Amino acid sequence: MSLRAVLAAGLICLGLSLPAAAQDPCADYVPQPKPQNTGRDEVGQDLETIMERGFMTFALYEDYPPYSWEEGGQPRGVDVEIARLIAEYVGVDPQFRFVAAGENLDADLRNNVWKGGIVGGAVSNVMMRVPYDSAFACRHEQVVFTGQYSVERVAIAYREAEYPEEKPVPAYFRFDTVAVENDSISDFYLSAFAGGQLAQGVRRFPDMEAAMDALAAGETMAAMGPRGQLEWGLADGLGLHEPPLPGLAVGDWTLGVAVNFRFRPLAYTVDDAIRDGLQSGAIAGIYESYGLSLETPAYR
Repeated sequence: MSLRAVLAAGLICLGLSLPAAAQDPCADYVPQPKPQNTGRDEVGQDLETIMERGFMTFALYEDYPPYSWEEGGQPRGVDVEIARLIAEYVGVDPQFRFVAAGENLDADLRNNVWKGGIVGGAVSNVMMRVPYDSAFACRHEQVVFTGQYSVERVAIAYREAEYPEEKPVPAYFRFDTVAVENDSISDFYLSAFAGGQLAQGVRRFPDMEAAMDALAAGETMAAMGPRGQLEWGLADGLGLHEPPLPGLAVGDWTLGVAVNFRFRPLAYTVDDAIRDGLQSGAIAGIYESYGLSLETPAYR
């Protein structure tokens, strides 16, 4: 399964969108057994040692534009720049580890934050672009979820010539064609919408870059996916909007970072760095430099 499917479809599997209610999200949680045989490379990752050695490591998803990828041997992307901002705040250099997505978010956190992979895996000081939900956080005591810096939403991009007046909504795709990433939240949603009546209009692609390329080339009339990836792929003659998506349980999610629970002073400092970046406008500037709009969590 691709990274985008892990991040998006995984939200459904993990139940990251729950009915709003004034209740304790951890009320029904049973504490987990303490983790055993965690990686030896966790030694020396406290904040003081990081500052003494002069660098900190960041886990970023590989081949995931516009957020994190390598181009000509150089790291690029929104999350790369936010990681640089964090390291600068701490007063050290950043080192980047581009990692493949695991089977689900649980595996990604285990492999990159608190334990390490089975063969040659190394944990990082900070993992970027981690979806946050209070109930999910209760079930993962080994991780501190902090530094929430953006909100992602499902949106629809479209060819303006095909929709000169009314912008497309999901019901249109009973007859119109729409590009999605295979096995993504948009794919699942449209395939099940109205008892499967939209299935004939759905065109599946290996990733959102290919989906947006198909839209720009006129192969489809619209594309549906995370807003940031749609914005990254916009070209002349394409528009973007966020219509109501009836029946979609997870239409938006908050993104932040993850830190090993043993190193809370580091987690507090990372959160301070991100808060400073949001308040100063530095993070908004990073998003703007990649042609993206930033929506910050309401409590920031």
